[in-house]
Amino acid sequence: MRQIPEPLQAALASGVTTLARCWRLTRRDGVAMGFTDHDEDIAFDGLAYRAASGMTASAAETALGLAVGGLEVAGALDDDGLGEADLARGLYDGAEVALFLVDWSAADSRLLLFAGALGEVAREGGLFTAELRSLAHALAQPQGRVYQRTCDADLGDARCGVDLCRPEHRAEGQVASLAGARGFSSAALAGRGAIFARGRLVWTAGANSGAACELRRHADALAELAEPPAMPIAVGDAFTVTAGCDKQLATCRERFANLLNFRGFPQMPGNDWLSGAAREDGDNDGGRLV
Repeated sequence: MRQIPEPLQAALASGVTTLARCWRLTRRDGVAMGFTDHDEDIAFDGLAYRAASGMTASAAETALGLAVGGLEVAGALDDDGLGEADLARGLYDGAEVALFLVDWSAADSRLLLFAGALGEVAREGGLFTAELRSLAHALAQPQGRVYQRTCDADLGDARCGVDLCRPEHRAEGQVASLAGARGFSSAALAGRGAIFARGRLVWTAGANSGAACELRRHADALAELAEPPAMPIAVGDAFTVTAGCDKQLATCRERFANLLNFRGFPQMPGNDWLSGAAREDGDNDGGRLV
């Protein structure tokens, strides 16, 4: 049962309420921002909740048990608050969100209504709409391993064991020339074959600084991103890129010499083999595989 502070309970019972909703958004890098649907800024706990964003919210949905609750918020994109480029770069992906009911005449009188994370964000013109997901959303994520032919580990994680800090698995360089909205060339990629295909690229300078993306292709000095970045690529933009992996057994063995850590099941039978009838003159004779 939610406990309402006595001053707020008294304000609600008086019949003349001075209430507003405030949102505290904390990015994964620790940057905190405050927004409110009041017509003036509100401050508490050392953070100013800005009214300029024009933030509004739908009705919150909650349920007993572990059902995922949530709501949607909408507001304006502006330079001092949520910027479209920052949203596109993923700076707010998974950000923590807390929603308060606040007595704007006495900001110390408030109630926490919702705690969760920022979900899907849609942008149109100068406006955005964001989905807020409750803490129970984390319980709905898939857990455990996947039984498949390809490796289910992430390149460079503890299960994989490949050291992406080694010089042969990373490169730092600058964009030398452009090839459309997603392609570019760099001398730092030349002579490296295709090792960075499906690799992770992080922009370290330029309009996209701090944003991460995936390389779709890498062929000598040429590279192509999987998706266009939030801001146009420019000559001179700096980046760091690490090797990629297609999760195949041959790649693990030949490119990384990491066969002992391969986390797939390359010898698992396919659907055709499983649905086929047993035959004495083939490998599917109905007997043991090993």
